[in-house]
Amino acid sequence: MIDKFEMFLALAQARHFGRAAESLGVAQPTISAALRQLEDQLGAVLVRRGSRFEGLTPEGERVLAWARRIVADSRAMREELRVGRAGLSGTLRLAVIPTALAAASRLTAAFARTHPDVRVTVLSATSAALLDDLDGLRVDAGISYLDNEPLGAKATVPLHEERYALILRDDHVMAARPSAAWAELAGLPLALLTPDMQNRRIVAGLLAEAGVPAAPRIETNSTIVLIGHVLSGDWATILPLSTAEVFLAHGPLRAVPLTDPDTRHRVGLIAPAREPQMPLVAALLAEAARLHR
Repeated sequence: MIDKFEMFLALAQARHFGRAAESLGVAQPTISAALRQLEDQLGAVLVRRGSRFEGLTPEGERVLAWARRIVADSRAMREELRVGRAGLSGTLRLAVIPTALAAASRLTAAFARTHPDVRVTVLSATSAALLDDLDGLRVDAGISYLDNEPLGAKATVPLHEERYALILRDDHVMAARPSAAWAELAGLPLALLTPDMQNRRIVAGLLAEAGVPAAPRIETNSTIVLIGHVLSGDWATILPLSTAEVFLAHGPLRAVPLTDPDTRHRVGLIAPAREPQMPLVAALLAEAARLHR
């Protein structure tokens, strides 16, 4: 039955029979047949469908939560047995919010040195997509905010605090300032992350509290694009100091800490709260704890 739950999860994610089949490398009739068999075994209709996928039924939504749990436990069991035979190896999938990619590289580099037979795939994701991917078993762990969104049942290890700064070219009139208040940013040509990013929502809230409209003329989901505009000389952006550090070392840039308020948010490693934990995830949690104790 576990293979049928795997197919049901793929269908619930793709919301399309053809795309679900493609993601699993099987023919579409295989997905349809597995779904019919699963419905027969459970005695419930799980998917509304006419000529195409139309969504999960209420029973399907309840089964989805169970299917995630059952598939996760099955994968963890198989992984533990494999590691017992061959040692710690395989691929670890890590989703990271864009502003924490620099912190992720420090953790993954240390993890890779300690566990040379493990491959790590790092994917950039919004905080909401990251949690959805964790719950949907599409990634193994993530790095995101610990105190700004409900995480659900998760194991966490704090990594650092975000402290916000105005990023400017070093020839900007404000570049020599030791700090700047949020209220002083009115009128600056800002480039900011897109509204789907939690960082942008935090920044927009702080600007609003200071009476400054968050109305950037440039929006992007890439910190590199933000820095590229700042380097052109006409723009400023707002980033966590931990994010800006990698750019400050290689360009004519300055970071001016933002105060009034001097707001900080905790960022950390997030994984499903599972006992026993998957071996690769347990090793990553241990490495994070070792680095940041």
